[in-house]
Amino acid sequence: MDIPRIFNITESRHRIHNPFTPAKYDTLGRVLRMKPGTSILDLGSGSGEMLCTWARDFGINGTSIDMSRVFSEQAKARAEALGVSDQVNFIHDDATGYVSDEKVGVAACVGATWIGGGVAGAIDLLAKSLLPNGIILIGEPYWLKTPPSEEVAKGCGAGSISDFLMLPNLIGSFGELGYDVVEMVLADREGWDRYEAAKWLTMRHWLEENPDDDFASEVRTHLTSEPTRYAEYTREYLGWGVFALMAR
Repeated sequence: MDIPRIFNITESRHRIHNPFTPAKYDTLGRVLRMKPGTSILDLGSGSGEMLCTWARDFGINGTSIDMSRVFSEQAKARAEALGVSDQVNFIHDDATGYVSDEKVGVAACVGATWIGGGVAGAIDLLAKSLLPNGIILIGEPYWLKTPPSEEVAKGCGAGSISDFLMLPNLIGSFGELGYDVVEMVLADREGWDRYEAAKWLTMRHWLEENPDDDFASEVRTHLTSEPTRYAEYTREYLGWGVFALMAR
């Protein structure tokens, strides 16, 4: 059980597997008025940077689930480095359908709503682990401007234009599901650049270290095409944010 190998390679040096920066995660924790002892469940947690830094800075406790063995091990190492291993638990597993044994104050799916088959399904899944009046965190892309064609949408990594909404429509969709949007923190272009461009140096180093690997040709293809694709499509058309929701 693992995620596709290309992601384990391209993001192997990432601490954050989305367009957020450490400052954005700090902002999110502060605007949510995070209190010591708050329990958090994070599905699709990557390398655990959100929970590790929030445990250090806000005194939270948390459990994270991620399919990547590489990222799960990195999360455990990060918790040890920050001295918060007794506050957070990282599980290498498929988060699809995962429900916590104990209800939590915050249930998050930050950038992995495919776990629930989309935004609505992810929210329904998270709600099963949530205490009354708890907060759901959803990290999700949105269109900065509508792509002029399906080709452009696919260049952004979407299957089609209909995969994502414009920001007002995305926010409105949460209301249609019966939730108030009580906070949001949006990624900026610097965050996008750091997320995407960092992959390129990682790929180049990997190719130099693994020239005879059977997977080298695929990594080379990605390194050749990704900078232009990102600059032409994702950087111009795609936004991303984390939205805090409370049931009405």
